[in-house]
Amino acid sequence: MRCLYVRPLGRVVLAWVLAWGSAAVLAQPVIGSGPGYHDPRSPFKPLQERDGIVSWSVLSAVTTKAEKNRLLPSFPAQVLALDKQKVKVQGFMMPLEPGDKQSHFLLSSVPTSCSFCVPAGPEGLVEVRTKQPVRYSLEPVVVEGVFAVLHDDPFGMFYRVVDGQGLKR
Repeated sequence: MRCLYVRPLGRVVLAWVLAWGSAAVLAQPVIGSGPGYHDPRSPFKPLQERDGIVSWSVLSAVTTKAEKNRLLPSFPAQVLALDKQKVKVQGFMMPLEPGDKQSHFLLSSVPTSCSFCVPAGPEGLVEVRTKQPVRYSLEPVVVEGVFAVLHDDPFGMFYRVVDGQGLKR
C-alpha cells in the first residue's frame, strides 16, 4: 500500500484552496435569512405586534456609545418615556432559577434554541421580577409591571420589569 505524500509547498497550496473554497461557500447569502424571516420548520412563531404591549422594535432601537472603555446605551425618547411606567411586555421565558415556576427570569424577543446560549443581545432581553411565580412555558408569555430603563447596569441589562405579574396570553 502506497502512502500519499504531499510536499510542503503542495500542503500550502492545498490549504489555500480549501480555505478560499470554504470562504466562498460561507460568503454566499443564506436563502431565507435576515430580519423578519421565520423558518417554517421552526416550532415557534414570531411574536406578533399587539396593541397595549411594548414592541420589541421600540426596545431594540437603542444604540451604544463608547465611554471610558465601556459601551453605554443611548436610548431614544420613545424608550425613555417608558421608564417608571406600568407596561406589558411579551416574550419567551429564560429561567434564571430551577423549577417550573419562576419569579425572576429573562424575557427574550426570540425563543431560546440552546440551554446555554443567550438568544439576543441586551436590546432583546428584559429582566423580570414578579410578585407571584409564573409557570414556565415554551410559548410566549405576557407580563405586566413597572418598567425600568437601565443606563449603567453592572450586568449589562438595558431593561427591567419589577413588581410584575404574569397575564393570560
